[in-house]
Order: sequence, then structure tokens, then C-alpha cells
Amino acid sequence: MRIGDLTRLSWDQVRRRKVVTALCAAGLSIGCAAIILALSIGESAQQYIETEMNSFFKMDEITVTANEGVSASGGQGGQASGGNPAVGDDSLDRGKLTDQKLAIMKNMKHVTAVAPFQQINYMEMSTTDNRKSYVEVIGTDLGMLEAFDKPFMNGGPSDLIGTIVLSYGATLGLADAEARDKLIEQLNRNPYDSTLVEQYEKMNRMPASLFQRQVQFLGYSNDGKVNQTSQLRVTGVLKKPKGVSENAVAYDKKAYVSLETAQMMKRELNMGRGGMADEASYNSVIVKVDSQENVEQVERQIKKLTLNTQTNLQQKERLAEQFSIIKAVALGGGVFILIIASISIVVAMTMSTYQRRRQIGIMKVLGANLAQIRNMFIFEAALLGLLGGLLGILFSYWIVWGINALIQSMSGGSQDAVIIFVPLMAIPVGMAFAILTGVISGIYPAVSASRTDALTAIRRD
Repeated sequence: MRIGDLTRLSWDQVRRRKVVTALCAAGLSIGCAAIILALSIGESAQQYIETEMNSFFKMDEITVTANEGVSASGGQGGQASGGNPAVGDDSLDRGKLTDQKLAIMKNMKHVTAVAPFQQINYMEMSTTDNRKSYVEVIGTDLGMLEAFDKPFMNGGPSDLIGTIVLSYGATLGLADAEARDKLIEQLNRNPYDSTLVEQYEKMNRMPASLFQRQVQFLGYSNDGKVNQTSQLRVTGVLKKPKGVSENAVAYDKKAYVSLETAQMMKRELNMGRGGMADEASYNSVIVKVDSQENVEQVERQIKKLTLNTQTNLQQKERLAEQFSIIKAVALGGGVFILIIASISIVVAMTMSTYQRRRQIGIMKVLGANLAQIRNMFIFEAALLGLLGGLLGILFSYWIVWGINALIQSMSGGSQDAVIIFVPLMAIPVGMAFAILTGVISGIYPAVSASRTDALTAIRRD
């Protein structure tokens, strides 16, 4: 019996027994849709969280620091031959983070940007109209900010000494010093006063136009004196980070200056080194890679330069492990539904075998062997699985569409809301489970049908 004959006979039986076909296909479609939805929700949630984590933890970046304990011979420790400390010895240059090593890292494959991000200190920033706020001052190459996903809202970087770029959060919460201190004092006396808390939060979110204006910083020197920097011109303001609330961004206050401006500020504030390296080397550098998949490869190459590296890939690995458990549990639920559906197929096919005894007897008398009869019933069960799988795919898309519509309505149409999508790999997986369930469920009825005695079946009917 050819495959075309098996298909024609199976389809004829499926089409004639509409109620049984509908019940079996419905059970299989629910199980198939459950599997596809489990994979879709798990994959969508994982991708959304990875995107959010990358925006906060920068999974595609490597923090490189100097390895000052490396000696000229490659060993660790700061002892020169003879047991004397090797302080100031050129042998320690091997572990330093120099301009030459920066140039090597920039030319590495898959590296898109390299720049130092040296934290100077938290300082009080003051505007010309005496509005103040505390910000974190960072020395870097201002021309590389956009390469590190820090786009500009106003202006841009400048090569001139005495210029500064502010983050969006640094433009919020600039208030009159006297009014701010008075409000903080009131909050200290009445920390549970909702009106005062609301006023304080409103003050922290209050924006100020600082582009092309001048600011200066106040700092305490080592001898306790209060010093001021020269006036710095704001040549650029960064955009608000995507997906971050106004309250959260109000506490992310950063000011970026060039390394030359940072050195000038240190001298004016009498801060000493202040955590900065000398002019020939750096304490830390951030390397941006074109893809998370290439981070480990680039990290291995950087370590060959006798430098220390640090990434956030461990967070991604932990996240993948947690989601694999969630996916397995959800997948198990879908498989359980398919097992329930398989019972209905076994019952339906067994009833079909009893009702078609005369047909089976005639087929045997005409020369059909046991394998051909078994194949006919198994093929019919597989066809039921195929129909159930197709319906399951259709149902899963409808359900995903409904979930996305619900999420959008609850989030007020926000573009940052999580979007559920059906991954391509989920469709063949769901279809394979549905067809496999149909085939396995049809084995017992097929074997039972093949064992039917032809003459007895014809005489009884």
C-alpha cells in the first residue's frame, strides 16, 4: 500500500468522523499551544531581561585594570632579586595600563571602542545662580561617550580643556542650597511626613537647563580646606537612559571631563593623585565588544597583556540557568496536557477499530497484511496529530497577540514594555510533540486492529 493510498484512506476516515476528529484535535492543539507558549514566554522574558541587564550591567563591556604586581620575569609580587622591594623599578611597567596597550586593544578583533573611565570623586557642583547638587566626576575620552551607548541630547564633546559633559540625571535636582538644606532639616525631624517626602522627590526631579552654561566644583583638600575649581562650560548633556524611570535617573548624576581637565581639577582642589594614575598610564579602562558572544575571546587576548579583566557574563549565565528551569517546568505542563490528549486518541482510535471491523476483515480477505493495516491506523493517528499541531500553532499566536495587547494596555502603550514573541524553534518543537503524541497513541489501536480475525469480523457484521 503506497503512501498516497494511506493518506487518502486516513483523510477519508478523519473527515467522516468529525466529532471524534474535533475532540482529538482539540486536545492535541491545547497541548501543542501550551508547549509553544511555554517556550515563547520563557524566551521572550529571558531576552527582555538580558536586554535590560545589558543596559544596566553592560554585558558587552570589559573592565580592564592594571596588574601592578607583575614583575619583569612574569612572577607575582613586588620583590626584586635580592629581597628588596621593587618600588619604582621599571620591572613593574609590564603590568601597567599604558597608552601602548590601549592602542593594542583598539586594534583587537571584535573591539569597537576603548576608553579610560577614571572615577575622580563625588563633588558638589554649583551653577552660576548658586544652585547645587552632588555628582560623580569621571575622567575619560569625551569623544568616545557615544561609542559606549551614551548619546547626546544637547551639544557634544569638546577637545578644549575646561569643558564638561553632564548626564541627564546631573541636570535634575539642582536646587537653591538654603532651600534644600531647610527641606532636609524638616525631613530629619519628620521623616514620615508624606508632604515633605513628596516635596523632596519633586525637587530631585526638577530639571535645569545647563547646556552652554558654566558650573564649578567644590572639594575638600587633604588639609580640610574648601577649594573651588575654575568655571567649566557644559558643552553637552546626555540623553535620558532608555527604560529608566525619572526617580531612578535622578540619582544617577555623573559629570564627564577629559583627562586633562581632570588633572587641572585635581590641582585646583589640591586633591593629590585622587585615584588617578600618572600621565603615562591608567588605573582602569573599559573595552566595548561588538557582541556578547565575543567577550570571552577578547578577554583572553587582553589577559595576555598581563592585565586584569572583569565582566558581567556571570550574571547572564546565572540568568540562563534559572530560565532553563522555568522553561523545563512549563514544558512539562505542556507535555502533561498532551498525555491527557493521547488518552482521548487511544479511546477514539480503539472505538474506530471496533466500528471498522468489517472494513478490516474485507481488507484482509483482499490480501492486506498486518503491517499495512497497522500503518493505516498509525497514519490516521499521525494525521490527527498534524491537525492538532496546526491548530495549536494558530491558537498560540492568538494567545500571544492577546497577551501583548493586555501588556500594552496595562503599561499605557509604553515602548519599553516586554513583548512576547513566538521563536521559530518553538513551532517545530510543538508540532513534533503533537505528531509524536498522535503516533504513540495510535500504536495500540493499530496493533489491535491488525489482530482482528477477518472471517469472524465479516460474519458478525
